[in-house]
Amino acid sequence: MLAEPVSEETVESLREIAGEGAASDVPVAPAPDIEVAPDVTSAANDEAEKGVAESGESDEAVSSDEGKGGLPSAADLSIIEDYRAGFDHGPKPAAFQKYIVLHDTESDSDAAAIIDWWDGNGNQVAAHFIVNRDGTIWQCVPLDRIAHHAGYGDTGHNDRYGIDEDGRDDMAGSTPIGGDFADYAMNAWSVGIEMVHVGGEGDYPEEQLRAVDDLIAYIDASFGFESEIIDHKAWRSGNSDTSAEFADYLESYRATRKHA
Repeated sequence: MLAEPVSEETVESLREIAGEGAASDVPVAPAPDIEVAPDVTSAANDEAEKGVAESGESDEAVSSDEGKGGLPSAADLSIIEDYRAGFDHGPKPAAFQKYIVLHDTESDSDAAAIIDWWDGNGNQVAAHFIVNRDGTIWQCVPLDRIAHHAGYGDTGHNDRYGIDEDGRDDMAGSTPIGGDFADYAMNAWSVGIEMVHVGGEGDYPEEQLRAVDDLIAYIDASFGFESEIIDHKAWRSGNSDTSAEFADYLESYRATRKHA
């Protein structure tokens, strides 16, 4: 399906999704012509597989077909898959999954338009999932692969969140910021969920919040454990993700894994 045009305001706000500064600070390169091989043979991936073996976990913990313990499956959620080669940045076996990071798109464009914009802007930024206001869910990156959704975070946050830049993330398309925002590990240790929402323009529809509830349960079931839930501004202070009107929902998600 063809996406609707994305406005200049949408472009400006979506550039903030990666947490890499204002639009004027992030150069837009031509969209790269890359292809991601299904079998990564780098030393970094060997190290990732070693970590899985030592932890006693395997990629079999990540399933898109069946729910566990009565939790929803991908089929239950009617997830629409739209994978693009430039969105995949390396392996993320279950042993390296620790966080679910919630974002606002800061745009009222729907998921299809946002995905096309991500794919065309050359920054190779995407989240694993986008949840539309009507509750439809789009998936851009498999759960066992790295997506660039969190961008650079506060210097010192790698240590704070107990994660490190271990070489699994190719960091393609990223632009170092340095100074107060030098840490980049969150992408390789998390799943990113974008919610179509513009801060200050009203509440989140119940259909959207229920879909996020179900999506979190699906992620938990897929990995076989509960990841810690944070929002983007916890990783990178000063950004707008998520909006002030989401604060009570975030508190509830962190406590109960549901919006209320």
